[in-house]
Amino acid sequence: MLNNIGLPGLLLIAVVVLVLFGRGKISSLMGEVGKGITAFKKGVTDGTKELEDGTGDTAKDISTDKEKDKV
Repeated sequence: MLNNIGLPGLLLIAVVVLVLFGRGKISSLMGEVGKGITAFKKGVTDGTKELEDGTGDTAKDISTDKEKDKV
């Protein structure tokens, strides 16, 4: 289904999205997506470093006291 879109279809979709949401909303949304990607990459890098260093062998309990009482 999506194989037949092509460049004209993508341009039409981009124009419709721009008209519906406006330039400011789209730019702020893309900024948030960029921050999310950066945070994800940092988390993956930190996790890899922990595994290489051997500090990631034990699990850490980060739950609150209320969550512990529920279980």
